[in-house]
Amino acid sequence: MKLRPVAIAALAAGLVAGGTAGAIGLPQWLKPAAHTDTSAPATEATQPTQAAPVPLIAAQGFVPDWRAVVKRASPAVVGVTVAGLHKASAEEGGGLPPEVERDPFFQFFRGMPGLQQRRGQGGGQVPFKGQGSGFIVSADGLVLTNAHVVRDAREVTVRLADRREFVAKVVGADPVTDVAVLKIDAKGLPTVPLGDSRQLEVGDAVLAIGAPYGLEQTATQGIVSAKGRSLPGDAVVPFIQTDAAVNPGNSGGPLFDGHGAVVGINAQIYSQSGGFQGLSFAIPIDVALKVKDQIVATGSARHARLGVAVQDLTLPLAESFGLTKPDGALVSQVVPGSAAAEAGLKPGDVITEVDGQPVERSGMLSSRVGLSQPGQKVTLKVWRDHRWQELKVTLGTADADKQASASDAPAAGGGQLGLALRPLQPEERRQAQGAQGLVIEGVSGPAARAGIEAGDLLVAVNGVPVQSVDQVRALLKDKPKSVALLVQRDGERIFVPVKLS
Repeated sequence: MKLRPVAIAALAAGLVAGGTAGAIGLPQWLKPAAHTDTSAPATEATQPTQAAPVPLIAAQGFVPDWRAVVKRASPAVVGVTVAGLHKASAEEGGGLPPEVERDPFFQFFRGMPGLQQRRGQGGGQVPFKGQGSGFIVSADGLVLTNAHVVRDAREVTVRLADRREFVAKVVGADPVTDVAVLKIDAKGLPTVPLGDSRQLEVGDAVLAIGAPYGLEQTATQGIVSAKGRSLPGDAVVPFIQTDAAVNPGNSGGPLFDGHGAVVGINAQIYSQSGGFQGLSFAIPIDVALKVKDQIVATGSARHARLGVAVQDLTLPLAESFGLTKPDGALVSQVVPGSAAAEAGLKPGDVITEVDGQPVERSGMLSSRVGLSQPGQKVTLKVWRDHRWQELKVTLGTADADKQASASDAPAAGGGQLGLALRPLQPEERRQAQGAQGLVIEGVSGPAARAGIEAGDLLVAVNGVPVQSVDQVRALLKDKPKSVALLVQRDGERIFVPVKLS
């Protein structure tokens, strides 16, 4: 299964949906499931003059009047065509760059009719044309779309429902949230009513309008399938999942609720075939409007960063740390010199609240922090060493923090776990930039069932860093029913619950 942005972009020999970076190629047990359910509310300043919402045919639970919604809203839904240059693959003499070919977020669609395709001469830059969707949010010409729709574009054209076309200026684009703001030189334009995505519930009816495969003003409908989805590479955005049919070319188009108000921007699909398979994802309009306001004010959007790697808790992990339920974001790694490091956060901490707001899953922490401003002060409620603590944190800037490196070493065997352990050799330490922990040479029993592999590095047991086999034995002397092992593989760290009885 692959996540794919849903713009159409013709790059040399094929069409590519540009978007965010792909997921790290970790094995299944090393992939944290993250979810979030919050977004910043839109202020009155962000909302243009709106018409009254379209009434439902009947009470809640009945089918909305989609005919009225489309009639009212479609004049403000636009097609966005782009043209520009993109770096070509040297091997293909004008094909897609290798990183694009490999990345499921940049999946493309070859042989589509109606879009120009030209191969380049050798490497270098090759021309492309692409198409997405958008919608007008102010009568003086502000248009919202996806950042990946206009990525690398040198020319952007907005085509209105009445077939007028305008050259558009890209006011700004935010790749973190995949939101872009365009400006066209026009007055008195129709606008969409803006809703509140926080009011959506699973099962609510929704409608998408856009230009799938270049077919403008196409309406499709479905329901909200889930809220607060965190997708690989997109932990900041609490996506709305729907089963409304969304395809390449729908990127940047609006998602309407049953009252005819925009509640999201259609951005991605989850697909093996490249087309719609029942899983579509939209950026909540509350998030988009917050980003839009920053872009209009400054030309860009800024995001805060805490500087931790986090994962969801499972019940076995929660029990290992002395918690009665698996709520919170488990810290598996802290970036040296980051806001988290300066505040004293440690691997094994469980963050359960940010400024009094509950954090039930790791994605909720990522979203709350990512949608905050650098320099903002927050209070974290943390579970550490079987007791509660509060930590004050001044958030850093997202692009200022660097990736964490590993730690330092010693040791030999953890029989109860099913692990054969040894210390790192000096050369291994140098190659791992001074990593700390025990090399896992053999795996059997409970550890093997948990998915740990030979070659992994055991960094900590129940949040306690280990540098010798004696430490591991001491931590297991009370014969716990389960333990949480902090394991490093390919530079990534994650807690793995291991049942011992």
